[in-house]
Amino acid sequence: MIFDDFMLDQPLLEAVAELGLSTPTPVQQEAIPLLLAGEDVLACAATGSGKTLAFVLPLIQKLMDEPNKGKLAKALILAPTRELAFQTQHVISTLASALPTRVAMITGGQAPTAQVNYLHEGADIIIATPGRMLQLVEQELADLGAIEYVVIDEADRMLDMGQGPDVANVLAAIKTAFQTSLFSATLAGAGVELFAKALLPNAQRVNINAANQYAKQVEQTVYLADNKEHKLALLKAAVTAEECQSALVFCNKKERAVEVAEYLQSQNISAQVIHGDYSQADRRERTRKFRQGTIKVVVATDVAARGLDLPQVSHVINYDVPFRGDIYIHRVGRTGRAGKLGNAINLVEPNDQKNLQRVEHHIDQKLPIRKMKGLAPRAKNNKKMSKDKDKPRYISKKDRD
Repeated sequence: MIFDDFMLDQPLLEAVAELGLSTPTPVQQEAIPLLLAGEDVLACAATGSGKTLAFVLPLIQKLMDEPNKGKLAKALILAPTRELAFQTQHVISTLASALPTRVAMITGGQAPTAQVNYLHEGADIIIATPGRMLQLVEQELADLGAIEYVVIDEADRMLDMGQGPDVANVLAAIKTAFQTSLFSATLAGAGVELFAKALLPNAQRVNINAANQYAKQVEQTVYLADNKEHKLALLKAAVTAEECQSALVFCNKKERAVEVAEYLQSQNISAQVIHGDYSQADRRERTRKFRQGTIKVVVATDVAARGLDLPQVSHVINYDVPFRGDIYIHRVGRTGRAGKLGNAINLVEPNDQKNLQRVEHHIDQKLPIRKMKGLAPRAKNNKKMSKDKDKPRYISKKDRD
């Protein structure tokens, strides 16, 4: 299948071609025809699988078919974070040659009065975070009376962040009939399945097997660590390896993220930390330096990393194994994107074992345990880890080659 098969207008096809795209991803192949046909869609596909283009392309095509002649927006895209909202805006702006589209950004981090002015000037698409959108709706500063299309992006993250009620209240404020699409990396955790059924009871489902899709394009590895000092040594070896061009290191707590970043800096490794206490301007500046290659390593928490536009990540390193499998999917989805090969490394101390077992159960596979030269764990740790024959075995370099 190619993009021409979707019967999109020529200007839109040319805009897609200018992006260097010719073959749609699996989620695009399944979701785009359904959305063009006017169906409600519930799509489950991993981060980096092309979900944004899967809903942006049919949305712009519909606006081309029926141009918006008024000032009120016809489409509403809800995103969990302002970073992701801006990323979606960027995708839309890259297709602007097909249709000059008026986009109003309604997110935190900006004065509400300025955002109200954007709406009064006229918009075709509103891209918003749920909380700020609800605030303007409740204050009668935003009019959703012309909305025909609603997209709920990264629904699982929204629920993780407690935004479910805000989303429901925003949608309840729309009194006209509208087509809805909901995109999520997983239907597991935080009641995503129930949330989706409540909002889209008759939706067409698109499931790209998000939990297991990394087997081919991402090499996943476990390295056992005896203690904190051993884990830091493994981390240093991983990020200084020749094959590591850039790394996104995840920690479960911001205090640990700061500690890890400071350790890497002390080892003369270009690293910066991003966590929830940093301003939007600081996050953008640090991610800009990472994309440009000035910074090799970004150490982040899950909350801070949501929505960050980091397309060139050769390695994702879980310094802390996440508490849930769906979080692991989001993290690993940062590498191996757009058909490129990626690497996911998990540094596992004995107290990380329960989290690792949850991850392996969620993705329905055992992750291979390997050793770094000169950094193998102690023998007693090996014995403990190999006791259960259902757990992953060690794979020697000879076996791998």
